[in-house]
This record gives sequence, C-alpha cells and structure tokens, in this order.
Amino acid sequence: MGSGRRSTVALPGPGSPPDVGLVVAAATAPGTFAPSLSPRSPVDQGLVTGLATGLHFLLSVGAQDALVATARVLIGGERSPAASRAATMALDCLAAPAGLAVLRALPPRADDPLRGAVRQAAWRLGAAGLSGALLGGAQFGTRALDDRLRLGGRLAAVPLAVPVGLGVAFVLDRLRAGEHAEDTGGTRAPSPLSSLAVASGVVGSLAGAAYGEHALTDLVARRLAAELPGPPEVWRLAGHAGFLAGLGLGATSLWQRAMRRIEARTSTDVPVIEPGEADRWVASTVSGGPGSHVSWAGMGRDGRLHALASVRPRPLPDPPAGVPDLSIETVMGTPARAAPVQVYVGLDNAPTPRARVDLAMAELERTGALDRSLVVLVSPTGTGYVNYVATAALQYLALGDVATVTLQYSRRPSPLSLGLVSRAREQNRLLCLRVLQRLRERPGPRPRVVLFGESLGAHTSQDVFLHWGTLGLDAMGIDRALWIGTPYGSGWMRQVTRGDRLDVDADAVAVVNDHDQLTALAEQRGSLPRFVLLSHDNDGVTKFGPDLLWYPPDWLGPSRPRPEPVAVGSPRGIPPAMRWRPVTSFFQGLMDMKNAQTSSGAFGATQHDYRADLPRFLDSVFGLAASPEQLVRIEETLQARESVRERLFAVVPGAVG
Repeated sequence: MGSGRRSTVALPGPGSPPDVGLVVAAATAPGTFAPSLSPRSPVDQGLVTGLATGLHFLLSVGAQDALVATARVLIGGERSPAASRAATMALDCLAAPAGLAVLRALPPRADDPLRGAVRQAAWRLGAAGLSGALLGGAQFGTRALDDRLRLGGRLAAVPLAVPVGLGVAFVLDRLRAGEHAEDTGGTRAPSPLSSLAVASGVVGSLAGAAYGEHALTDLVARRLAAELPGPPEVWRLAGHAGFLAGLGLGATSLWQRAMRRIEARTSTDVPVIEPGEADRWVASTVSGGPGSHVSWAGMGRDGRLHALASVRPRPLPDPPAGVPDLSIETVMGTPARAAPVQVYVGLDNAPTPRARVDLAMAELERTGALDRSLVVLVSPTGTGYVNYVATAALQYLALGDVATVTLQYSRRPSPLSLGLVSRAREQNRLLCLRVLQRLRERPGPRPRVVLFGESLGAHTSQDVFLHWGTLGLDAMGIDRALWIGTPYGSGWMRQVTRGDRLDVDADAVAVVNDHDQLTALAEQRGSLPRFVLLSHDNDGVTKFGPDLLWYPPDWLGPSRPRPEPVAVGSPRGIPPAMRWRPVTSFFQGLMDMKNAQTSSGAFGATQHDYRADLPRFLDSVFGLAASPEQLVRIEETLQARESVRERLFAVVPGAVG
C-alpha cells in the first residue's frame, strides 16, 4: 500500500483539457468586474462575466487539446499513458516561456490582424501550458500531502482547478497594482453577488456545451483512429474544427433569417398620418411631398419620419389648436430666406445605387436645392435614420437656405450593417462626384458643399475618402464636415489621426469631446478645424471594435485622454484604472456600446447621445454665425420638438431610441 501511494505521488498527470480550461476561466473571472466606460447592470455584468470566462474556457480547452496532441505525436502514438502524461507535462512547462517569447518578438501593432492572431495563439497556448503546469504541480503537492497524512486519497480527490485559477488571478492583480488601481473615474461595476446568477447560467451553458462537444469529439476521434491512420488526439482536433464549421453554418442560417425580419420591419408604413395624407403634411421641397419624383411608399420608415420632421419656414396661417409655432421665422426672430430642401431616396425608391443617385439628382433639380447657399450631403445610420435634431438645427441656423441630400444604403440597425459599408461608400462617392460635376457646370454663384454623418453614417461618409486623407475632401470640393459618434472601425479616422501622412493637413482635422475643447483647439491653432469629429470620451460606439480581442487600443494606452472636470456635457477622459484584457475587454466594450445608445429620453450630450451638442457644433463648424440669443432659442425649440416627436412616433416600432 505504501508503494502504491509513492507511485501516485511520483506520477502526477497534467490536468485534463477541461480542467485546464477551468483554471484559465477562474483566473480571468475577477477581471471581468473591472469598471469600463459606462455602468453595467447586474444582467450586463453577468453576461460579461459569463461570456468572457466561457470563451476563455472553450479556447483553453482547445489549446490544451493541441498541446496533448502534439506531445502524443512527439513521443509516438504507441507509448504508455505514463509517458504521454510526462510528455504533456513537459510540453506544458515549455509552452509558457515559448508563448512569452513570441509575444515579446511580435509587439502589438494597429491594423495588423494577422499579427494579432499570432499573438493571441501564442498567449492562449502559453496560458494553457502555464495553467496545466501549475495544476499538475498543485496535484503533485496535494497527493504528496495526502500520502504523508495517510488520508487515503481523500485530499487528493479535492478539485483544484478553480482554486488554482483564483490564486493566479490574485497574484496577477498584485503584480499589476499601481498608483491608479483604485481610480475608476466614478464608474463602478455592480456587486458580484447580484451578477452571479446570470454569470452562472451563461458559464454553465457554455461549460455544458463544451463538455458535451468534448465528449462527442472524443468518441468520434477514437472511432476514427480505430479505422484510419493517426492517433485519437489528432482526430480530436479535426473534430473540433468540424464542430466549429457546423456551428458557423447554423449561425449563418439564423443570421440571414433574422436580417430578413428586421428589414421587413424597417419598411413598414408610418401610422402617424393616414394613408394618402403625405401631400398634406410634407412640403413640396421635401422628398415624398407634392410633385416629388420620390414615392412616399419607397422611402421606408426612417425616410418618411425624416420628411415629417422638416421645419416650416413661416407660421401656418391656420394652425391646429394646441400646436406651438416652431417655424424658422418665429424661432429665429427674422424671416426665413427660403424653404429648406430635404432630398431623401430610400432603397425601395430605385433598384441600384446608380439609379438612386440619378433619382437624387433629379430631386435636386426639381426642388432647386443647388440654389441654396448650403448643400449638406448626409449619410444616414444603418436603418436610414437621419438625426432629426441635426436637420432641424441646420434649417434654423441657415434660415431655411439649406438643402440636405440623403441616400439610404441599408434597412438594418448599424451594428448589423457593417458588411454594407462598401456599398454605402460607393453610393456616397458617386453622389459626391455627381453633385460636384453639376456645380461645375452651373454658371454664377455656387453653394458650399459640406458633409454630415452620425454613427455608421459618419463611417460611411468618411469611407468615401479612405486613403485620400484630408486632401481628398479638398479635391472633391467639400468645404466643411461634421461627423458625430464615429465608430472605432472607421479606417479614414485612424488614417488622419495616427501618424504623419502626406495627404493629411493636421490643422484641418480634429477629434473633440465637447464644444469647449473645439474652441480651445481653434485658439491654439489660430483657426477653426474644417473637418471635425465629435466623439464623446465615454461613447462605447466610438471605442468598440473586433480588434479589442487581440490588440490594446490607443485610447487605453499612454496617449489616452486624461480625465478633466467639466461643468456640463460629456465627461472628459478615460479612467486611469481601465486596462486592456484579452477577450474580457471585448465583451466589456460590447456592453459599453450597447449602453451608450441612449438617444431617447433626456436631451443630453453624453455617451452616444449628441443632440444637445449639435446646434453649437453645426453653427461653428459650418460657419453659420447665429447670435448667442438665437442659439439659446434653437436649443430650447429642439428640446420641445424632440418631446413632441418622441410622443408621436412612439407608436412606430424602432423609430425612437
């Protein structure tokens, strides 16, 4: 019996792949509670913890499987189980320093996903190897203690994966602790206990799926190894790949069905007005109104709501009872110069991008849009939404002497329309070129052409000038541009804000959090930037991207914006305690992006809500020169209009918020 106990101590095996996965998951779980850009509810926190630790578990199981298979191949498939265990333990011990060496040899680099994938593979294999070695060492020590205390295997039977993982988390936290460790910028994560149920459900589901997939793959691998050349470990890896391929096919099918349902919903009619009453409520200078080449039915939900939100140049001669007079003349205290023009072409108004641009040009001619002094090319968000506050503010500021032109490119919400950016880019580019061509052919004075875009609309507007820097805007005749809430994935934004490019005039472009920053920057440079990106520091939409999985972003690096006190508006800076964590930061950023989109409710200027910022930014960037008193009246009027709009349009699914 004593001999048996010594052999148990002498031959500790490495942890099984699921046990190694549990070590890594437990080690990364505490970091999921770290604060990020926005507060998280218990449900949000549970999802972050569950998804992050669950994915760490799944990936670590796969990584340890790869190490086990490699060890089996290196020693030959016919060796004893003891030899396989020893070889796997040795490979686990080698994987950690090898992974660290790869990470040091390949420092992170922006916009290099291949390097990021190699780094993450090295990190994953190193973490699995280290976890396997630590777990094996802990098991060895436990068995030795069990043998010495003559406990008959009761101590050795205690599961060690989770305690070892939590111990690793504690050591790493102590090593990383610094002077800003407690400075969270006022953002707190919810109590761990209140999030435990959601996290346990997510982790339990993922762990159950992982164990089930592992058992099924193991069964298939042994059957195939009995019939075909190669050890079971190699066939197990092939089984993992097949499972992932099947999962991808199933997800693709569900995705396509979901997209068809969403697109059908964004094409529904607007129940705010009776059928056939568009001519009564929509002006002749607005698409969908009397004499328009654009059919009301084809404009889609957001195009029709956009048309209904146009500002009237003069008071109605016989207004309905209880309806306030919010016309340009009344709000601005001076007569309107012209009736504002709103051109909007929906996806269903014409079958191709070329046909939609042709239709938009015909509408420009019909409405006399190019006779206005300001033409604004607006790229909408994914569903086709154009910010009502921005359009109304422009019409007030310009005293109606303005035309906006919008082409729809998608019927899906912006996060689901990322695959349509290239289509939107080509459509917007063609529109820009056609407008430029028409203006060059016109005799006499020409209007200024400016750009506006929000969220994905900012991305698709900027993408027209990808690889052209700011020089491209000048070449295309663009006088000014204002983009709000630009998503992190915009390549043009990264090109003009990183490094030193020959086609970028650094003084012409700026990224700011608030209007005071823009004013200070203009004083510092001696002139106002012509191309302005308004991006709140706490806006998760402007910070979230898939590269958070493998790359520490600039906004979490040494050049991150520092917190500064502000009296009103969006808070400045990134909390110093925030740091990048593989996988975890991705899911935290995903929740920050979701929570940032609070465009309904209070008229605000924080996260992804830019409504309160717009009047002053549009006035400054586009050079519209309203008086301080007029700006105050515009802001008050826009708040009143938003209250009415949200009350009226709340009956339209998806139109508010």
